Amino acid sequence: MIIKRELEEAIRQRLFKGKAIIIYGPRQSGKTTLVEQLTRDYSGTTLFLSGDDSDVRDLLSKAASTRLQAFFGPKRLVVIDEAQRIPGIGLTMKLITDQIKDVQLIATGSSAFELADKTSEPLTGRKYEFHLYPLSFGEMAAESNLLEERRLLKHRLVFGMYPEIVTHPGEEQELLRLLAGSYLYKDLLMLEDIKKPALLEKIIRALALQLGSEVSYSEISQLVGADNKTVEKYIDLLEKAYVVFVLPAFSGNERNEIRKGRKIYFYDNGIRNAVVNNFSQVESRADTGALWENYLITERLKYLSNHSKFSRRYFWRTRTQQEIDYLEEADGRLRAWEFKWNTSNKLRIPKSFSAAYPEAKMSLITPDNYDELLLPEMQS
Repeated sequence: MIIKRELEEAIRQRLFKGKAIIIYGPRQSGKTTLVEQLTRDYSGTTLFLSGDDSDVRDLLSKAASTRLQAFFGPKRLVVIDEAQRIPGIGLTMKLITDQIKDVQLIATGSSAFELADKTSEPLTGRKYEFHLYPLSFGEMAAESNLLEERRLLKHRLVFGMYPEIVTHPGEEQELLRLLAGSYLYKDLLMLEDIKKPALLEKIIRALALQLGSEVSYSEISQLVGADNKTVEKYIDLLEKAYVVFVLPAFSGNERNEIRKGRKIYFYDNGIRNAVVNNFSQVESRADTGALWENYLITERLKYLSNHSKFSRRYFWRTRTQQEIDYLEEADGRLRAWEFKWNTSNKLRIPKSFSAAYPEAKMSLITPDNYDELLLPEMQS
């Protein structure tokens, strides 16, 4: 079962424009399948290489343009999977892009912290970058229909949106446990400075249990028995490896605002639930509100990324505990959303927020209307 990805057409339009194409994303998010779809019209002239293969690493880490040209032969499309594993890959990609102009280069990587560092300077002005996340609400609504995807909401809150999970109903728990183990640790443990995998696991679990709450690194450090700098470093690596992401606090005109706060969310609900080993249905859970918040904020992130829309993203809170779940700032405009799982809730705008930001548009998102946030083009 091949589910069409929203990025496919955007990437296809940039083929053979004289720049390398880099696709970042977590393991098992569908990068290889996407590349196979992109290259299906070039099946006879595509060369697939993997950075996991030692001979490929040797070839591409010490390459001259003439040697590469001979190796590529008549191939028009060259795909390098797991490119972050190849020493000096940025310089090699620059060489290919500059010297072998009839070849379109596509590189994929599941550990952005390595691939980005290795390609950022050599490929300045020579690359298009894309991020492929697990399947999105919009992609699944297009695959079946909006009504069917809405009916699966409770299932998505528990099991998430990874392609393998979506396409193997009935096997979700087993597959998520396998995915969480290799997905969370494989890239990170390859780094020299991850010397304590047990500590990493404790930090991930602590973050999972604080889902939807403001996160204090000092509190986590006390909880897991590590210093603040170690906790901060490990969380930074978890973010760069597409396990979690940080949502900062918004501050502007209100004196009482928290200015340095942060919340941390998981890129996928299923992975988070595997970390805490809880696949109970939403009706019997104490953390349903946090799962709902994580789902909406992550799906909104996917929507913005898949549609090339840039917004700065925040939450808002005051020292007197007034709070708004989610804000976006784009083109000088501020929008705010409150997320409630209970559909009988009414929108309540904190007075200090409306006084400080009278131009901000505020909305309430519940299971009745959440497609307004995740498929806004359908509302216009």
